[in-house]
Amino acid sequence: MSEALTSAPAKRKLSTKPHSVADRVFYGLARAAAYGAIVLVALILVFLLIRSVPTFAQQGIGFIGGSTWNGSIDPPVLQIGPMLWGSILIAICGVLLAVPMSIATAYFIEFMASKRIAAVATVIVDLLAAIPSIVIGLWGMLVFTPVAAHWASLLNKGLGWFPVFASSTKSYLGTPFIAGWIVAVMIVPIITSVAREIFSQMDRDIINAALALGGSKATSFFGVILPTASGGIVGGVLLGMGRALGETVAIYYVLNLSFDINWVDVLENRGGSIASVILSKFGEATTQEISALMAAGLALFTITLLVNWVAAWIVNLAQPWRR
Repeated sequence: MSEALTSAPAKRKLSTKPHSVADRVFYGLARAAAYGAIVLVALILVFLLIRSVPTFAQQGIGFIGGSTWNGSIDPPVLQIGPMLWGSILIAICGVLLAVPMSIATAYFIEFMASKRIAAVATVIVDLLAAIPSIVIGLWGMLVFTPVAAHWASLLNKGLGWFPVFASSTKSYLGTPFIAGWIVAVMIVPIITSVAREIFSQMDRDIINAALALGGSKATSFFGVILPTASGGIVGGVLLGMGRALGETVAIYYVLNLSFDINWVDVLENRGGSIASVILSKFGEATTQEISALMAAGLALFTITLLVNWVAAWIVNLAQPWRR
């Protein structure tokens, strides 16, 4: 016994440092890629900031809050208030439409479908995320717009007394409602993927205990699953909102851009989007207008970056192994 104890090997020191050449190369490439992404974002931010300085110096705070865009006068008045609010309004509409569909899809894949059906559904959702924006925009303009306009007409007839669903023109084409649906289609895969990942990491014993105590699947979902996964789902929703805020081509095809600000009337055929107005005006813009469009891009970039940072923080906070 004493000989066995004396011949025991010494304790090894655990280290995360790579030892082999292959490990060093892999760690170096991974670290370079991570730092490269940070540097790239910083360079984009600096570029937009430098190009935006003349606009901020000339327009002042009115650039953000005003609602006039006229580059033909001297000095020009270039303001993006309606476009900034329009981007937020469309993103909110898209999130409100996408969240129920995303959570239902994630719940079906994780808790209801067989393994084979769940695998097929997962592939379909991932393929939806890979469809280019221009394809979804063309589909929205040529196929979905008449359908959504009919839905908007029904909403106006039934709920027109409520300000959100009022319409003074009775023309439902080019409305934030349709743009919200297009955005919802684009962000459903993002929210679904995050929600499905959070659902897959839940302790099934808690769910089984709720069912064993007499709860139905509905009560276990609303009383156990949803509260437990709420942090991760909120993070996924914010990630989807970040994508919705920056969407360009798809919204450009289905929204009637107007600098007449539209606060909450989603069925009015006027709205705004910073990314889409940059697309529509950049080709024929003057030097001062290009600076203003860069400033608009800086405002959108900053908001999107902040939303994605908050989303990543919430998702990391919701991971069980990080608690």
